[in-house]
Amino acid sequence: MKIVVIGGSGHIGSFLVPRLVRGGHEVVNVSRGARRPYVDTPEWQQVHQVTADRAQEDREATFGDRIADLGADVVVDLVCFTLDSATALVDRLRGEVGHLLHCGSIWRYGASRKLPISEGSDSTAEPLDEYGIQKRDIARMLKDETASGGLVTTSLHPGHIVGPGWHPVGPLGNFDPSVWEKVSAGTTVPMPGSGTELMHHVHADDLAQAFEKAIQGRDAAAGEDFNVVAPTALSVRGYAEIAASWFGQEPHFESVGWDNFRQTTTPEHADTSWAHLSRNHCVSIEKAKSLLGFVPRYEPERAIHESLEWLVQHHELQLSGSLGSFRQPPIN
Repeated sequence: MKIVVIGGSGHIGSFLVPRLVRGGHEVVNVSRGARRPYVDTPEWQQVHQVTADRAQEDREATFGDRIADLGADVVVDLVCFTLDSATALVDRLRGEVGHLLHCGSIWRYGASRKLPISEGSDSTAEPLDEYGIQKRDIARMLKDETASGGLVTTSLHPGHIVGPGWHPVGPLGNFDPSVWEKVSAGTTVPMPGSGTELMHHVHADDLAQAFEKAIQGRDAAAGEDFNVVAPTALSVRGYAEIAASWFGQEPHFESVGWDNFRQTTTPEHADTSWAHLSRNHCVSIEKAKSLLGFVPRYEPERAIHESLEWLVQHHELQLSGSLGSFRQPPIN
């Protein structure tokens, strides 16, 4: 099949595009051309590159034409963030493409009510911010589109994506590199909340696997939405204990409450921590497992450790202690 991947040079596409090439597909990557993929493999030499500024072309109402003119059997949209943009692409591809897959987010869910969170349930409140609202509305639009006999669509909703090449969501629910410096040194880290709040990560290659399986299982995936996360979620305290063990340290986290925590860090880091931890997400993947055969290879701690290894090796994270090797075997 000919598969067009919109935003294929990013976190997910860095793993998905090589998977599709290895699967024997003709792959076109549509991106702004601003960077190379996070994981550069030989398969990229077989990928046709198309440079496009989606935001500008959406304003000019030409982006849908660009994608339709590529003559794809399947389109994978990894970088759509508004209902207007998604709707315009659906309207243009209707009758032109056999399958459109969209990357959503578990932030389509608001604060948790019941855990784990399943698709289509009342397990959460409504989304908390514009990003989550748009992802929720796009997923609903896509389901309605397919249910009405229009374009065949599927949406996949990842947790906190992690992998080599970028900073993971850390033990405090933010991206503050100084947290890892303190953990590695065994010094005390101020911790907001109770320590029982949950975060649900997913390795980018496991997410790529889910997209690949949805493409292969088009009939099962048609009109469906899927949560895609690691087999387990991490609590703040559990994450802290696991992370400290990588440096041969005991966890030294002091619960300070949210008001005091805000005085220990920047507004940006504090807001990011609140955004992650107030949602308290633990998400079910039973639907993706049963309909797609999705079997994630990475527990969250293994994925996070791999990310830290890359950051240390590429001198993008400074630590006081040495990062030990990861001992837990991968999931079969």
